[in-house]
Order: sequence, then C-alpha cells, then structure tokens
Amino acid sequence: MVPRYFKLREQPFGVTPDPHYFYASATHREALSSLLYGIESGLGFMALTAMPGMGKTTLLFDVLRRLGETSRTVFLFQSVSTPDDLVRALLIDLGVKVIKGNLVEMQAQLNEVLVAQCATGRRLVVAIDEAQNLNQSVLEAVRMLSNFETARYKLMQIILAGQPQLAKTLALPEMLQLRQRISIFSHLNPLSPDETSEYIRHRLKISGCESPDSLFTNSAMAAIALHSQGIPRNINNICFNALSIGCALQRTKIDAEIIREVATDLEVQLPVAPAKPANLVATEEANLDNLVPTPARRVRLRTQVWAIASTGFVLAVLFSWFISPTFRTFAKIGLTMGRLAGSSSATAYAPAQTGPFAAQPSGQPKSVVLPVPGSQVGHVSQLLPDGQITEAPSSGTPAPGYSSPRTHLILVQHGQSLSRICASSFGDCSPQLLLEIIRLNSSITDPDHIEPGQRISLPILKPISKNETGFVERAG
Repeated sequence: MVPRYFKLREQPFGVTPDPHYFYASATHREALSSLLYGIESGLGFMALTAMPGMGKTTLLFDVLRRLGETSRTVFLFQSVSTPDDLVRALLIDLGVKVIKGNLVEMQAQLNEVLVAQCATGRRLVVAIDEAQNLNQSVLEAVRMLSNFETARYKLMQIILAGQPQLAKTLALPEMLQLRQRISIFSHLNPLSPDETSEYIRHRLKISGCESPDSLFTNSAMAAIALHSQGIPRNINNICFNALSIGCALQRTKIDAEIIREVATDLEVQLPVAPAKPANLVATEEANLDNLVPTPARRVRLRTQVWAIASTGFVLAVLFSWFISPTFRTFAKIGLTMGRLAGSSSATAYAPAQTGPFAAQPSGQPKSVVLPVPGSQVGHVSQLLPDGQITEAPSSGTPAPGYSSPRTHLILVQHGQSLSRICASSFGDCSPQLLLEIIRLNSSITDPDHIEPGQRISLPILKPISKNETGFVERAG
C-alpha cells in the first residue's frame, strides 16, 4: 500500500541486501575497487571490516555479481565453530553430495574439487561473512586453506568480512601468520550528511520515484543524517517508518516532524561524543597538520610559525641585551618602532564606511565581525532593526542574547522558515549546513515551524577560492 501511495514500483527501504540498491559512497567505492583488484591480481586473502549495518553483505554480493562467469563463488554466512564445520560447509557449497568423515579426508576431498575447478579455467572465490564470530582455531583452519595452490597461483581466494572485532582478532600475536597473508584491508566508514541525502535519493530513484529530490524535505534529510549516524541500516529503518506514517497521514512530503516521531518510536538517541583524554586530543590535532592543508589550517600553521619566530626573537634580544651595549641601543629603537607600528595599525581595524562592514538597512537585521587589535578573533556586532549596533565581547562567556564569536544572530521575520533563512543567508541550503544550524540552536524543535521575532544563531562562514575546494568553510 505504501509504495502504491507514493507511486513507487517497490519498497525502496527494505532490509534485504539487494545489490541493485547498492549505493557507492566514497568509502564503498574504495572498498569495492580494492576487493576486485585483489581478486583480479590472484591474491589469496582479503579483509573487509565495518560497523553493523554499514552494508558489508550488500557490498560482498555486488563484488561476487561483478565477477560474473569468470569465477565460481561461494558465500559462507552460517555459524562455523570448528575446522571440520568449515571444510564441510565449503564442500556442501561446492556441490559435493558425499562427504567423508574426518578432517584429513575432507581436506583431501576438497583438494580434488579445487583441482577439477582449476581445470575449467575459472577461479574460486570464497566470501566468509560475519567472520568476527570465528574462533582462533577456525581462523587457523582458514589460513591452512591457502596451502591449496599450484606453483603459479592460488586455487582459492578468500574474503574475510566482519565487524571491527575481526580487526582486533587479527591483530593478536597468535594471528600473525594469517595477518601476514592478508594483502588487502578495507574498512567502511559511516555516510556523511550529504552522502545520506544522496543515498536516500538513489534508493527512491531505483524504486521508480518520479521526483526523488522532493519527497523528503531538506530538514527531514538533516534529521535523518543526525538520528541514523550515517549507518545505512538505520537510514533504511527510519525512512521505511517515515513513509508508512506519511501514507497514514496522507502526506505528500516527509518533513522533520515525521522523522522526529519515527526516531522517538524507534528510541533512536542522538549520539553523544564521549570526552577524549587530553593526550588523545593533542595527538589528533597534530595529525591534522599532516593532512592536506586547508586555508584555516594554513592560517593556524602561520600563527604557530609566527609565535615560534617571535619567541626566538625575544630570547635573542634578551641575550644580546646583556652582552652588547650597541645592540641594546638598536633594540630600543626596534621596540619603539614596533609600538608606533602597532598604534598606527589600530586605525586599520576601524569599521569601514563602505563594503561588507558598512551600515545595513534597518529592515534586514545583519551581523558583522569587527576584528580587535591584538586578538585572534573579532567580536560580534549585531545590527538591530532600529539601526543600533550592539557588540558582544570577543572572549569569555558571551552575554545573554549575544552570539558566540563564530556565530551571529538574526531575528526571524514573518513568513520565514529555517530553510528559507539558510538559503538567503548562504546562497544555498544543503542538509549538512542545515544540520549545523540545528546544532547551534537547541531551542529549535521543528525546523519547518519557527516563530517571528525568534533569535537564531547562524555560523559565520567565509568563501574559499574555487581552485582549492569549491566549498565554504567556517571562519577561524
């Protein structure tokens, strides 16, 4: 009934891992390419890990489907507790009807099947799903399967897929021999807010939706990204129930109100990030500087370089002060010139009469950032409707009614919605940007219904040149 109401051929958010609905996010594309490359290269072992619900099984099915007639595939997902069960399960999936008793006899029988398979010219690919449930004795038996080989290539290629516990097990010292044989490690990461929106549109399009861009509102997309944490299975569950409620209420669009109702019914809690130890935070910040520098990171790097250079200069001046009377004279002159330069540069921070810091019409409340000499950030000046400018302090706890140094306040006018404010303020309103605004305003309970006169904090963004990233980034 639900697909018929929304004019769909079938249910787009089912629970079965259908390869036709496979969405290739950045991390899924990388894993898919790595596994296919490993199979084409004749590698013996490959590994795929991801959190529950990330689509490991769907990805494995897509890998096996792409191999087509060039390979014979075996997919093991049932619980295997002993090496005997592992070899027996392989023989059954390979079509052996009469299986001999002990492990040695079954291995000999498996070798005969593999040699016969090799003679056909088709490779054998075995995918073992939920491999985190395998104990060490079974994993050791999996390693022994790599001994089935000829002088030139492996008779069997194995993909181990499982949850992050699989990676922890493989990292144990006892698993060194198996870990050394795994040539490719792939991991699936949660979807970003933009990828979550694309994932929903992709599944709607596959199911026959005529307008996949308009069935879910932008605020609904942002709410789904927030509640699902970017996990495809959670996204499917939320969207499935949202379409059911929308059909029951005779709605033509799914908004954030319906998503919140679904999240409450499913008891989906918003993620709360645990506090990180100070040493871990310092390590992560240091690692960020090793990545491709963004404009904000380059500013921070230049600030650090200037701080180090200034410290070195001060130490050199103090050292030379005591050993060179002539140098003390030059140092005094330099310090005097520095003070003069500092006092003259203060005028550069005066509010401009034209340009982006000029006074705005009183009918449209605006906010600007006025830099303060000697500080790393500016202070927020809010232009109220009557034309008066009220300034918030640039450091410490903001006074009541003022936005933080990285946000600015606006007053909601009659007939405005959060999506319209977002689009008019930034030129476009992506789900990721709308999600950021919702996070900044805990008082917003329904993005589709905001009251006139309500104060809303918006992030302060600055443009980045298109030849760098093509997107916008928060200032500071």
